[in-house]
Amino acid sequence: MGARFRPGDRVRVVAARPAISVGRAHIRTPHYVRGQDGMVAEVMGPFRNPEGLATGGDGLPMQVLYRVRFPQAQLWQGYEGPAKDTLEVEIYEHWLEPIHAA
Repeated sequence: MGARFRPGDRVRVVAARPAISVGRAHIRTPHYVRGQDGMVAEVMGPFRNPEGLATGGDGLPMQVLYRVRFPQAQLWQGYEGPAKDTLEVEIYEHWLEPIHAA
């Protein structure tokens, strides 16, 4: 299974639950990053989908997991820390969409 994104790619976290998402009670992607733009920091490889595993499924098809970096000031209104502060979140591929350069 190949990764759709590479380190340095700009991505947007899907704001609504993706169609491929499974299960009713377990969503692994935090609300505070949904709809936000970030940058792929690392491709971690394919893993079973925890949204399916948590609800008794087999977690298939496997999904590529990424570490995505976000500027803290973008995530937290009124953030007063240094402008260079970032937060990295591990997010599965079905929650990400590409941001195309204008």
